[in-house]
Amino acid sequence: MDTILGQLKSLALKVWQQAKVRKGLTRTIAVLLVLQMYFVRELIAAEALFALFFVAVMAVVGICYALGSIGLKSIDATEVGARVAAQSARRSYDMLEMVARNSIRHLPSETAK
Repeated sequence: MDTILGQLKSLALKVWQQAKVRKGLTRTIAVLLVLQMYFVRELIAAEALFALFFVAVMAVVGICYALGSIGLKSIDATEVGARVAAQSARRSYDMLEMVARNSIRHLPSETAK
């Protein structure tokens, strides 16, 4: 194994010493580095867009939830108001009925005048 590794090292050194190979490898590494930076920037931009989309969707969901909660509370408040109005109307009707019955019962007779 050491001999194979040693042979590979010597071969790599011979190849590296050639100017054409060195320039080609340098360019290839530079291109790969630039592409890697480009892809990282694209991923960051995509993640930022995803985050903005997520925030927008959460805002819409939050608004819908708030409107639903307000609607339910207003229905409860309307129900309470309707009960109060119904009780008040029932009391008023009972009072009017009682007044009407009492006034008919105690009418002065014509002979008493």
